[in-house]
Amino acid sequence: MLTTKTLAAREGFAVTSAACGGGRARWSEVEAHGEYRLVLVRRGRFRRSAAGTEADLDPTLGYLAAPGEEERFAHPAGGDVCTSVTFLPSLWEARPRARVVYVDARVDLAHRRVLASAAGGDLDYAVTEELLTLVAVAAEQQALPRRAADRALVAAAREAIMEGAREAESLCTLATLLKVSPYRLSRSFSRQMGLSLTRYRNRVRVAGAMDRLADGEVSLAALAADLGFSDQAHLTRTVREHLGHTPTALRRLLVTSR
Repeated sequence: MLTTKTLAAREGFAVTSAACGGGRARWSEVEAHGEYRLVLVRRGRFRRSAAGTEADLDPTLGYLAAPGEEERFAHPAGGDVCTSVTFLPSLWEARPRARVVYVDARVDLAHRRVLASAAGGDLDYAVTEELLTLVAVAAEQQALPRRAADRALVAAAREAIMEGAREAESLCTLATLLKVSPYRLSRSFSRQMGLSLTRYRNRVRVAGAMDRLADGEVSLAALAADLGFSDQAHLTRTVREHLGHTPTALRRLLVTSR
């Protein structure tokens, strides 16, 4: 069962929260929408088929859809919660291309700021500006290569990392869990996702840092230890590398966006 809630709407765009109860492993009937859409997963995961390509979507992988694009969905892993941004292409200089989008830490932060500004109620300026930033940074992402032979392996690796599985603490133990060699796992992941396993794991840890900082975490040392960083300096370097902000500056950015 799908439930939706409009978070913000103006001429030219709308931001909607969509929650699906899940439990349907089979593909849905074909759907087609009449607008450009950026869909980002906030919680859970599901599968999407469009233009002959299947994708396993989760908080690190979303998609841009074009008007008339035919889609099917399956929810074998249970429910999910997504943000759907519909927009007119006239808001941007170039029309975004329909494709699967890697949600890096910059896109994640822009997504969080859109949701926070929508809760603030300033739709004509604050929400519009944050939404323009979100779609712009998402549209910059390269189209990911899609290899059917690698898809299941890479999806399993992503799931283990996002779920914080003990075996995901190192590349070798993760490979053992997935019953492949470390070389094959590393090569398949880079080829499928367009980035290394190391960078992907750090992106997930940066998301965890944003969650904790937004909730008021004050001890960076405790945060670093809980997220598996070697020390506070390692946390700071990684956050700055992915977002261009220190954790302290990021805390202010997340809190003031609410």
